[in-house]
This record gives sequence, structure tokens and C-alpha cells, in this order.
Amino acid sequence: MVSVCFYFEVHQPRRLKPGWKINLRGIDSFEEFEKCVFDDATNEKIMKKVAEKCYIPATKLILSLVDNYRGQKKKFKVTYSLSGVFLEQAKRYVPEIVDLFRWLADTGCVEFLAETYHHSLSSLWIDNGLENEFEEQVRMHLELIKDEIGYKPRAFRNTELIFNNQIAKKIEEMGFKAMLAEGTEFVLNGRSPEHVYVSYGTNIPVLLRHYRLSDDVSFRFSARWFEAWPLTADKYAAWIAACQGEVINLFMDYETFGEHQWEDTGIFEFLKYLPYELLKYEHVDFVTVSEAVERYPPRGVIDVPGWQTISWADMERDLSAWLGNEMQRVAFRELEKIGRKLRECDVPAARRLWRYLQTSDHLYYCCTKHWSDGDVHKYFSPYGTPHEAFEGIMKVLTHLQYLMGKEMERAKDVKKNVLPAKNGSKDGTKIRVREPIRIKKGIKNMKD
Repeated sequence: MVSVCFYFEVHQPRRLKPGWKINLRGIDSFEEFEKCVFDDATNEKIMKKVAEKCYIPATKLILSLVDNYRGQKKKFKVTYSLSGVFLEQAKRYVPEIVDLFRWLADTGCVEFLAETYHHSLSSLWIDNGLENEFEEQVRMHLELIKDEIGYKPRAFRNTELIFNNQIAKKIEEMGFKAMLAEGTEFVLNGRSPEHVYVSYGTNIPVLLRHYRLSDDVSFRFSARWFEAWPLTADKYAAWIAACQGEVINLFMDYETFGEHQWEDTGIFEFLKYLPYELLKYEHVDFVTVSEAVERYPPRGVIDVPGWQTISWADMERDLSAWLGNEMQRVAFRELEKIGRKLRECDVPAARRLWRYLQTSDHLYYCCTKHWSDGDVHKYFSPYGTPHEAFEGIMKVLTHLQYLMGKEMERAKDVKKNVLPAKNGSKDGTKIRVREPIRIKKGIKNMKD
């Protein structure tokens, strides 16, 4: 049997204004700061545009395909992950999208995965004392999916499929039953991505992205230089049916349908007829991520030490899309510095904003790669240059630390003026505030 595992990532960042548009002079509160630095007018515009081109038509099409095959022996099934910042903006600007995903969850043929709420790089802090931040963001995301979609995720996908042995171990400890990773050559060492594997030192099953077949759709579908152009549903189905493995993991951005590949390329027609063409083969069916690891036993171990961390981004498939130049590394160190300060003295308003600033896109926009990967980075960036993006994020991070410092000083002053109650209570339930001492000149210890 050859099982097709379709997985779609759905994410939109909460973008910052360009640095030259951010004027923080006189901004002394977290509320003013939030309004000043986030470009929510642009975020709303982009969300509505992508919803019209992709999210609404693609999700309606998926819903119709699921319904068409629900009564048949072989059903059409897909898996999604929805970032927390995506769901927040969808609920705020285009609530119809959230309704569509709820309906998909109700079909029983669609799985939703857990991830970090803020689509962050917090998994890279697992071994440096900030691992609680990663766990907290995953917990926040689990609660969000349960509340908004009515689904309890059992499997996990990390931001941009960032993966190493330490991350896999943490995910296993958190109770997840499976996770995703990129099927890059150095991990496979001559083996096929068409099997289930386990991560070194764990028992957690890992599904590896078949990046060639995935990229044939997400990147090469409309490319006239592509030797297989035009890519039709029957041609693509024949490729999959000829695979020798057990599970073909087709992982891609959801925006592939209608946004990256426009409607006039025929991408929706391709998606519409693909299930029909695949299910014509008796040995082919569809599975969700959890079904795949339940059906097929692991066929080997993948070993990815921390210093060789992989992702699904760019040709290198490593962390260079976010940490490849000094600008990106400086910004990431500032994010970590804020996290350590918040660990010592928590400021809830600052922590909330800090998490939005962790969204990996902010560092992605600072990338200075060239050639084909550089073109992809330019396509996604709302800024003129990577340096403009860096100027903006650093200006914002610096002012956030300034506001945190003021808040921490205020908290210290309040603490100094709080003494135990006169009744000697030690449980902290009764306190009194020290009254200011006023001494009139020339008067000592006057009593009424």
C-alpha cells in the first residue's frame, strides 16, 4: 500500500512597520508601544487578500473533496497546522476562515497539529535555560486549537520543520505521538523519505517530507522551465503510484493554492482532480499524520545533533534562513536577553509583546541570501531591504527593553513600600502600605 499524507502549514505573521515609520519618542506605555510598532493596517490588508485568493477558495474546495469521498471505502484526508498568530488575525479580520476550519475538523477526515503559538524559534532555547518558553507556547497553541477549532492535537510540527534530536526528545516528553521533519539527504544517508522513522534516543515516530514531490507543486507547478510542465493531476498521481515506499509525505505552505500559484495557473483544477486520479490506483490511499504512524512501523533511526539542526527552508535546509548573517544573530540574541530578564522579573505586558516579536518571519526578512533563495525572501518581505527590516526589529526590541526597565523599577518601588501587616500575618494575605514620612522643620515627636 502507498499512503499519501497531505500536510498544509497555514501562517501569517503580525508584521512590524518599517523602521523609518516607527517613532517611539514619548512612548511610555506598553499599550502605546503596541499601537506604534505593529503594522496592523497592512496585516489586515494582506489577510483579506490571501483569504480571497487562497484561504477561502482552497478550504471550500478541500471541504467539498472530503465530503465527496466520506461515504467511500477510501477517503480523502488532509492534515493542517494553524499558527496562533494566523488564527488571531483570521478571527479578527476574516472570521469565515475559522468557521471553515471548524467544519473540516467536524468531518473526521482532517487532523490538526500542534506547534508554537507564535511560529517562533523558541525550540532553539531548549538546552539553554529558556525551555519553559517553548513549552508554554506549545501549551498556548493546544488551548487555542481546542477552543477555536474544537480539536485536540496529538502530533506536532515545529516552526518551519526545525528539527534535531533534542527537540524530538522534548516533544516525546510532552506526550505527542508523532512529529514532522524535512527529508533531506544528509539525514537519510541514502535511504528513502517514504517510510516512518524514529529520532535518535527516542521512540517518537517522525514523518519526513518528500521535498522533491512537494516542491513540484509548491514551487515548480507554474514554471515553464520545469521539464514536467504542465503538471497535471494524472501525471502527478502516476509518479506517486510508482513510489516504492509506504507513505508519501507531501508537505507545503497552504498559500501554494491561489497565492504562490495563482488561480490562472490551474492550481485549483489540479487539486480538484488529484484525489480522483490517485484513488484510481487500488494500492493508493490517503492518511493523516497520526494515521500514518499508527499504520506503518518505523524503518530506521534518524540522527540530527543540535549543531546540524535542519529545517525545510531554502536549499541548505538548515537555520540560515533566520540566523545566517550577523544582523539576524544580533536580533536573536536580543530576544534571548529579554527572555532572561523576564525570567528574573516577569512583566506580563512585556512578555506578551516579546512573543509576537519572536515570530520567525521578523528574522527571515533580515536574510541577505542571493540567487534563487534570495528571490523567495524578497517575495515574502514587506520591506525594501533586509537592513530596513533589521533597523525596525532592533528599534522595537531596544524600546521594549526600555519599557521593561521602567516597569521593573516601578515594581521595586512598590515592593519597598509594602510591609507585613501589624497582626504579624505571614501568609501574604494582609499587607499595609508604608505612609510617606513627613517631618515639619523644628517640630520633633509631636503628639496630639
